[in-house]
Amino acid sequence: MSEELEYNPDLYTLVDEEGVEQTFELLDVMEVDDDRYFALIPYYENPEDLLDDTAELIVLKSQLDENGEELMISIDDEEEYQRIGQMFLEKLSAYFDGEDE
Repeated sequence: MSEELEYNPDLYTLVDEEGVEQTFELLDVMEVDDDRYFALIPYYENPEDLLDDTAELIVLKSQLDENGEELMISIDDEEEYQRIGQMFLEKLSAYFDGEDE
């Protein structure tokens, strides 16, 4: 008996500083130095649209608001952004190359 695996991506609609909404797919979450980080890419309902996109990896950081709700915020420190982004790229590369189970 063959079971088909159904893929249901974790999608988040985020609003940027100009009030523009965009949907992203969550690829990974990582805890580093007591901080939580998210790796996302833009999500497209039509897979062919993804081929036209640069598929740039977006790295955001967790922050709790005054109600204790988790928010995804941009990382203002360029060194932190580069360091965490590189960690995600290495981890995702290993995963997609089949090195991670």
